[in-house]
Amino acid sequence: MKHHVITGGAGFIGANLAASLLGDGHRVLAVDDLSRGRIETIMHLTDNPNFDFRQADCADRLAFDAVLDQVEGITDVWHMAANSDIPAGIADPRIDLHQTFLTTFTILEVMKARSIPNLHFASSSAIYGDFGETIIHEDIGPLLPISNYGAMKLASEAQIRAAVEAFLPRADVFRFPNVIGVPATHGVILDFVHKLRNTPKELQVLGNGTQQKAYLHVDDLVRAMRHIARIPGRYQLFNIGPTDDGVTVRSIAETVRDAASPSASIVFGEDARGWVGDVPRFRYSVDRLIGTGWKPTLSSQEAVQRAVAEIVWQEMGR
Repeated sequence: MKHHVITGGAGFIGANLAASLLGDGHRVLAVDDLSRGRIETIMHLTDNPNFDFRQADCADRLAFDAVLDQVEGITDVWHMAANSDIPAGIADPRIDLHQTFLTTFTILEVMKARSIPNLHFASSSAIYGDFGETIIHEDIGPLLPISNYGAMKLASEAQIRAAVEAFLPRADVFRFPNVIGVPATHGVILDFVHKLRNTPKELQVLGNGTQQKAYLHVDDLVRAMRHIARIPGRYQLFNIGPTDDGVTVRSIAETVRDAASPSASIVFGEDARGWVGDVPRFRYSVDRLIGTGWKPTLSSQEAVQRAVAEIVWQEMGR
């Protein structure tokens, strides 16, 4: 039995990862400052004797150390903690500095001091920047992120790679696409559902709807992360995503409208970008991961359809 720490453990992905690890009999400590995560996302796990939760800021060395002082035999840290609100990070870059980069820096310090051997890091496609129609693979460059979130994720990757060279026995870096499912705490589908709950006759969409991206259901994401963690090697770097070119925001808006408020009209903006720092289109290669024997169970469109049904039920009970 391994003992896993999940930072950002009360977040959307952290909660799903915790459930998967617990299902295989592992011990899990979830750590979250609850600035983005919610205690409700992990309430269903609290009856499991192998699960524990502690509220703490992972960028605070003393606070994080104090939490880990309460447990023994930690083998793995799954670093999911980060700012998930990209526009907020554009408005105030200190948010991403603290929540996205300094959490990484501090976690590495603590892992070194405690000789914790395995780090699994949630990075992002945002580290690449805007490559237009070019297919993005792990060796492409130069990397030119256009959001503070992407910049701090890239800085975190660099810090982790240096740690592997200096002291860390193993690190896995997962470059996520757009991940969807429940318990949803943020994202375009949840945003659309909230808008339709407040204005059932009209759905306002940021951007002109042509933005096209890959979407992965959280169940496939968790399977991919755990698959990568079993691949031998000291430093693993993988894009994770579906094998298709994604779906448009227009298609997502229509799917949410049809499920939540079929009579609503959809009003699009004029810009191809939804907000500053948004990458309107990207094509994501997952050939490296497919070559290891993993493959997604759902396409982008299937993932959207499933997530819309799940989130509409979560938010509206139908």
